[in-house]
Amino acid sequence: MSIAIIDYRAGNLTSVQRAISALGHQSVISSDFATITQASRVIFPGVGAAATCMQALRESGCDEALRAVVAAGTPLLGICVGMQLLLEFSEEDGGVPCLGLIPGRVRRFAPSDPLLKVPHMGWNPIAHNDGPLFTKVPPGSAMYFVHSYYCDPEAEVTVTCTSEHGTRFCAGLAHGSIQAVQFHPEKSGPVGLQLLANFLGPASTPA
Repeated sequence: MSIAIIDYRAGNLTSVQRAISALGHQSVISSDFATITQASRVIFPGVGAAATCMQALRESGCDEALRAVVAAGTPLLGICVGMQLLLEFSEEDGGVPCLGLIPGRVRRFAPSDPLLKVPHMGWNPIAHNDGPLFTKVPPGSAMYFVHSYYCDPEAEVTVTCTSEHGTRFCAGLAHGSIQAVQFHPEKSGPVGLQLLANFLGPASTPA
C-alpha cells in the first residue's frame, strides 16, 4: 500500500508522517500529481488560514490532484484545515471559496460565554458514530483540537462525530471516499493512532 501526504506548505506534515511510521507504514510527503493520484491512501493535513492555504494548493497543483483523488474514489483523510478546505466556502479571511468537494460551509465560532476562548485549543471529548474510522475508539475519547472555525456540512453529508465549544459542532464527516476530522489524530495519543490505523487498514493496527 502506498500512502501520500499532501504537501502544500501548510502544517507540520512530519508529525503525520511520524504517526504513520509508528503504525508500521511508510509514506511520502509530496506535491507531485502522479505520486498523489497513484497512492492507495491520501492524507490531507492543514494548519493556517483558509485564503493562504487555498492559494498554496492552487500554486502547487495539489488542488487538481485532490480533485483527481476524489474522482477516482481513492480513500482520502482530511485533517483540521484539510477538512475545512474540502467544503465549498469558508467565512475566514472575509470569505474564501474552497475546493467544493463536500457540500457545506465553514463558520467561525461565536460563543456567548466569555470564558470560552477562540481559537478552541486543547483536548476535548468527541461523540462518534459506529463507522469504520472509529473502530476501537472508546466513546467520549478526548482528541486534540486547534481551530477558530468549524464545518457546517449539508444534510447529505454524514457527520461521523461531534464535539462542543459553546455549541455542538461537526468534528468529523464522511462523504463518498472522503473521511475528515477537525482534530489532530497525530497529536491525540493512542486513540488518535487508532483512528489513523483504522483509515490505513488492518495491517496498521497498533500493538
